[in-house]
Amino acid sequence: MKLELDSLPKRRAAMRESGHWQDITLLDHLARAVAQTPGKTALVANQSEQGRERRFTYEEIDRLSDFVALSLEERGVGHGDVVSFQLPNWWEFTILHLACLKLGAISNPLMVIFRERELNFMLGLAETKVLIVPAKFRNFDYAAMAASVQAQLRSLQHVFVVGGEGEQSFDTLLKPKGGEEGRKRLRDRKLSPDDVIQLLYTSGTTGEPKGVMHTSNTMLSNLVPFAERLHLGTNDVIHMPSPMAHQLGFMYGLVLPIMLGATAVLQDVFVAQTMAAQITQEGATFTMGATPFLNDLTEYVERTGTSTPTLRVFVSAGAPIPRALVTKARQALGAAIISAWGMSENGAVTTTRPEDPEEKTTNTDGKALPGMEVRVVDANGSVLPSGEEGQLQVRGCSNFVGYLKRSELNNINSDGWFDTGDIARMDEDGYIRIAGRSKDIIIRGGENIPVVEIEGILFKHPKISSVAIVGYPDERLGERACAYVTLKEGTTLAFEEMTSYLKEQKMAVQYIPERLEIVDELPRTPSGKIQKFKLREAAKGTSH
Repeated sequence: MKLELDSLPKRRAAMRESGHWQDITLLDHLARAVAQTPGKTALVANQSEQGRERRFTYEEIDRLSDFVALSLEERGVGHGDVVSFQLPNWWEFTILHLACLKLGAISNPLMVIFRERELNFMLGLAETKVLIVPAKFRNFDYAAMAASVQAQLRSLQHVFVVGGEGEQSFDTLLKPKGGEEGRKRLRDRKLSPDDVIQLLYTSGTTGEPKGVMHTSNTMLSNLVPFAERLHLGTNDVIHMPSPMAHQLGFMYGLVLPIMLGATAVLQDVFVAQTMAAQITQEGATFTMGATPFLNDLTEYVERTGTSTPTLRVFVSAGAPIPRALVTKARQALGAAIISAWGMSENGAVTTTRPEDPEEKTTNTDGKALPGMEVRVVDANGSVLPSGEEGQLQVRGCSNFVGYLKRSELNNINSDGWFDTGDIARMDEDGYIRIAGRSKDIIIRGGENIPVVEIEGILFKHPKISSVAIVGYPDERLGERACAYVTLKEGTTLAFEEMTSYLKEQKMAVQYIPERLEIVDELPRTPSGKIQKFKLREAAKGTSH
């Protein structure tokens, strides 16, 4: 597939001059690890439904990815072709990405929640040549769905099934005709650090998927300063409960461990008890996930008295962490709780630091990593003073190189600033605090409602397990606020009880939500982000 990346030459010169683009690919890091520590455990992966565990050394993942690359090449996959894989956090996921890199093909990870409608759009837009799916996962027949999709898409030439049989079995990709001679030939290929290596559809908190494109330079230029800031190295064991089909899981659960020459431990179905057990058994030192992962692990550890002695850092990204959770998690887990903000388009742009004072770790989403800049601007694009809320823009080394076939949606101005769609404020030290998405803003009678702050206060309520506040239309005030909450087991919460609690916190009456909806669960993406657009539709449908 021919990709239009017109802005890249200008960026390349600036990024190379600054040293943020080092023209290194993940294959260079893999080759180093294989040469230096071939027998080191690179990957521990589980298929929880089958009760299987697999362990692979660096030498083994190199060999297996060679075999898959050669098999894909035999089936016509080459430079610039898209290979899509809709897989949980299984070992095949890691092998497939490495195989794509070795061919110069583009990895297109897909969330396991996607069904035929989404796949038809995404695979069609990408002109996907090969699709890999599980036979079954969580009682869903992916093989049947893939067959139906293939019948509708001319470009989709091959489907392979993990756990399948016959010629479509993934195992056939592990038996290429080329053998050792083919492996030598693969080494002669050179992957350009500016080739597109990943196509990732945005997770859809706003309902509209777009294909984000990254290169080796954009991705690794994020991970190098990220690892340095959090003091991560080759001796770390990285636990990943977040889906690797999401940018968080992909970059920090697949790419980061190989870049460091470290060990990755993958969890395919998130259960707090399993996560705690894996951290303990494998000696995990680092993990990363959205707020629900942190909340559930913390509650499990507190409730059971389980300890996670090796865990040194938990990075929580995807949504602002309630301040009360940071304090509680730090005490329960005995680890540094790092707040981070980022997007599929640029990875983790801001993080707090392990050595930061408590006021920064509990009240901010961090400061920009080296190579990235952030600023807060008003509706006219003028930079706002510290402390004022406005539109968050970012630019720098890890910004993506565009949306697939939709460059008109890139939201990057002539100076390279990307409009994130988030509302934030910045303090005098350059630390930002996300106040919400631009569409999450509630303007009640001309007054902006501080949604994230109210959510954080409600989260402290002893009966509330999770909370999301959205606006709904009102003829007189324009908008009013509705609080959607899930409750802790065995509790009830009345609207009057919620309002009394907020008044006790000395909150302005105008900020208090005017409706309370108790729900069993909040709609979320697989990465844990609350899908507020669904809540807004629900609130709008029941407003009077």
